[in-house]
Amino acid sequence: MPRFFPVFLFVACGLAQAETPRQIADAYAVAQGGGFTASATRGGEFFAHRFGVSEKMPTCSTCHTDNPMQVGRHAVTGKSIKPVAPAANAERLSDPAKVEKWFTRNCKEVVGRECTPGEKADFMAFLIEAR
Repeated sequence: MPRFFPVFLFVACGLAQAETPRQIADAYAVAQGGGFTASATRGGEFFAHRFGVSEKMPTCSTCHTDNPMQVGRHAVTGKSIKPVAPAANAERLSDPAKVEKWFTRNCKEVVGRECTPGEKADFMAFLIEAR
């Protein structure tokens, strides 16, 4: 993705105006284009997928545990990570700028590249539905 993409996403797809996790996920789905519909199933598969880019962080669940409702621990720093699912942590996925910041950082570390808007929408759908 070009470096201007996050700005485009914020402006053209309504991410800047999004106020809820669902609205943020919907903005990512719109950015994916082509009538894309987010899938919690695909998001869960993405969450558990072993990318193998980093030996210490091969999957999202390495740090966030297999259950996004639980407290995680960063695999490198050992720092505690609050649950990533909004049902367990109301602050999670509530600020579009923070959501994009963490996707940018974590996708590069775990996936080895920026995630597509569709992957982000799927991942968020999985987290929103987590109970």
